[in-house]
Amino acid sequence: QGKFTLLRDSRTDGSFLVHHFLSFYLRAGCKVCFVALLQSFSHYNIVAQKLGVSLAAAKERGQLVFLEGLKSCLDLLFGEEEQPGQPSPLQFLSTSDLRALFDFVRVSLTPADGDSWKGPVLLVDDLSVLLSLGAAPVAVLDFIHYCRVSVCCQLKGNIVVLVHSNEDSEDEENELVVNSLCHHSDLILWAEGLATGFCKDVHGQIKIIKRLSLRQAAEQDLVQIYQYKIQDRNVTFFARGLSAAVL
Repeated sequence: QGKFTLLRDSRTDGSFLVHHFLSFYLRAGCKVCFVALLQSFSHYNIVAQKLGVSLAAAKERGQLVFLEGLKSCLDLLFGEEEQPGQPSPLQFLSTSDLRALFDFVRVSLTPADGDSWKGPVLLVDDLSVLLSLGAAPVAVLDFIHYCRVSVCCQLKGNIVVLVHSNEDSEDEENELVVNSLCHHSDLILWAEGLATGFCKDVHGQIKIIKRLSLRQAAEQDLVQIYQYKIQDRNVTFFARGLSAAVL
């Protein structure tokens, strides 16, 4: 409880980690607010069904609050009428801050009378899209800071955020956000493409960084590196050099 997990990907697609955490927390009986900025609801629902979870059923019983960012952007940009008294969470497209998005998260995860969910979880896929839509890096970092205070500290919940990064990129704003989030994360799962290129038996490597230094200044961060292969319904992990291509 109270943990901030950063999912980071470079030269590969780390969305399999998002699908894992989404199905994991729903199966665990947690209340989940999913800010989905990258794909449609039907996409996430199809993948979740392969993992044995129904997002539609979770929405119906009030366990999942789903913000479909693509649809919300279109509604806002092309002048669809908003429901009275309910401003769009993506108001930052016409204003300078992410307060409306934070309010959406806070209201979604604040326990109501009679709720029996185990704990609140905020899941964001992916944070880099906010920068692409025009949000300033400072506004994005402020949004995450307030979410951590509200979800992790006050509600004793968890936050999982995916960001894309490329160390060779000229996108300085995105790298600023990524590096700042790395410093504040309790756990970093960093998926990277292979430096040697494509391999049918190894799809990439994942670096697991447990931020022990965040809790105790004298401690060294614990780093573990595995390679992985994505299959239809799961992901296989193995030590470097132990893939089927080598053995």
